[in-house]
Amino acid sequence: MTTGCEFKPGLEGIPAAQSSISFVDGKQGILEYRGIRIEELAKKSSFLEVAYLLIWNKLPTDSELEQFKSDILNHRRIKYRIRDMMKCFPETGHPMDALQTSAAALGLFYSRRALDKPDYIYDAVVRLLAKIPTMVAAFNLMREGNDPVQPNDSLDYAANFLYMMTEKRPHDYQSKIFDTCLTLHAEHTMNASTFSAMVTASTLTDPYAVMASAVGTLAGPLHGGANEEVLLMLEQIGSIDNVQSYVDECVANKQKIMGFGHRVYKVKDPRAVILQGLAEQLFELEGEDPYYKVALELEKVVEAKYGQKGIYANVDFYSGLVYRKLGIPSDLFTPLFAIARVAGWLAHWKEQLGVNRIFRPTQQYTGVHDQPYIPLEERM
Repeated sequence: MTTGCEFKPGLEGIPAAQSSISFVDGKQGILEYRGIRIEELAKKSSFLEVAYLLIWNKLPTDSELEQFKSDILNHRRIKYRIRDMMKCFPETGHPMDALQTSAAALGLFYSRRALDKPDYIYDAVVRLLAKIPTMVAAFNLMREGNDPVQPNDSLDYAANFLYMMTEKRPHDYQSKIFDTCLTLHAEHTMNASTFSAMVTASTLTDPYAVMASAVGTLAGPLHGGANEEVLLMLEQIGSIDNVQSYVDECVANKQKIMGFGHRVYKVKDPRAVILQGLAEQLFELEGEDPYYKVALELEKVVEAKYGQKGIYANVDFYSGLVYRKLGIPSDLFTPLFAIARVAGWLAHWKEQLGVNRIFRPTQQYTGVHDQPYIPLEERM
């Protein structure tokens, strides 16, 4: 028995909300945050300015931005009890699992729910943007048996994260490139993790639970985990001589080629275009990644094979090459995605609160009816 509603697996193409936060035109390769093209923001803005734009629907004034940066700087440190909890995590655990647990734990310390109070919303935004990077960097060092590096108040948002990874001040160009990466990953309409965040937010739970829900969704290889899989794929291919046979084998086995294709984009992802440029900047300064030529050949072969079907490189294809050149372990690539996407999740959380209605979709039942209960002793 079915209802009159048309069933779409994965809710493909079905609007679940109205939003003014971001816009994608998949046919023309356009991505806008609050109406501003991503290319312009990547060139002219900074991640924290973009976060402010996304969450409060306006570019901040100079004084607003400086206050926002100062408030985040003053909340970078995490409670020692959270740090002690993270020390008990298994060293072999994935950083995304550690991040999801740690983000949820923040709610224990800031559990008051005053969702109708602007000050509460502002404080939650500041804490999450400030503390998520600290937790990612801390777990990375603690799983190696080292104490975490405390935030450096003389460094900006991007530079401070790179510093907390190694206790070495990064070069200015490294900080700028990483900041741009965060901007590129900050928001992308109704993706799986954003939808997860909105469903959780619609119950009027606290924002820390909302972020933990989104992090758990982002962890999957069909979403944020894909950038880690791209590097593994490039290493498996090994050299440009093996690219064609690898693609042919994937085609024959109907196997997905990681880093290609997008539910929305039918041209090359505009973020991938910018990330490729960032990768080349890094390579000019620090030497080329040995797998970059493999990536270029793979993109060429895949476009020749699938371009007419609208399958091109997506945001995950080049991001791992950039992160690896910055000295970041591959299993931290998805947590970096989360650090950036917190801005978008918070924007949707705030927008959801303004028009809240709990998500309660229906289903089409495909089971049977009027079945008899069989006593335990009669069951085969």
